[in-house]
Amino acid sequence: MLELLDNFMIRAALAGIGMALACAPLGCFVVWRRMAYFGDATAHAAILGVCLGLALSLPVTFGILISSVAMALFVAAFQARGYASDTILGVLAHSALAFGLVVAALFQDIRIDLMAYLIGDILTVGRTELVLIWCGAGLVIALLSWRWSPLITATLNHELAVACGVNPGREKLILSLALAIVVAVAIKIVGLLLIAAMLIIPPASARIWANSPEKMAIFAAMLGSVAVLGGLQLSLYFDTPTGPTIICLASTLFVLANLVAGWRVSAS
Repeated sequence: MLELLDNFMIRAALAGIGMALACAPLGCFVVWRRMAYFGDATAHAAILGVCLGLALSLPVTFGILISSVAMALFVAAFQARGYASDTILGVLAHSALAFGLVVAALFQDIRIDLMAYLIGDILTVGRTELVLIWCGAGLVIALLSWRWSPLITATLNHELAVACGVNPGREKLILSLALAIVVAVAIKIVGLLLIAAMLIIPPASARIWANSPEKMAIFAAMLGSVAVLGGLQLSLYFDTPTGPTIICLASTLFVLANLVAGWRVSAS
């Protein structure tokens, strides 16, 4: 069994499936809560995490996790002060990106290939990174499973959540922390610029066919896995960047899902 992990395609496929499983339920909440911009903002903050990690000789994943969690905590703190979500996300996202680029310029001895972090390089995932990805995915899935009902309640209605004894702010912070973990483990696969797409597109495709939150999460995981496995094959065949190819296939599945759904409605 361990010999299979010597094959870079097997490692890439397993890493992609782990990411898809973690992104599916989290992406559902991103779609329901209209938090797409938060995913982009977290990805921008991750650039700062990459540069700080390299500057301080820390593991890059650890630096990304710190910066992403800090982003989530700052957003929660400023929202409590009355700032609008889009305003504070815009300020923090662009500030984090700017500071990250400045840090990279100040430390001249740092050799960083930003393109690798922007679009990902799933084909170079090693055994250690594979374990890290699955541990992160398992943590996210366990966290969302534990808080599933309160998260659903807080998503449906703020007043209903309060009446049921659920703290909507705490549930949103849990989602933000889960998103930070996903960004940290997924950077190697699809890159910072495409993480938000992987969070949004499969759940958006699944939403058309699902009649319950649980089914939507399951369908999103299936579609995300298909996009990963198919994208890997297509990128090798056409010699294209793997991360963007995965997202292109996910987008194609979204279009096909809508076309089929529209055809079924017109046929009935």
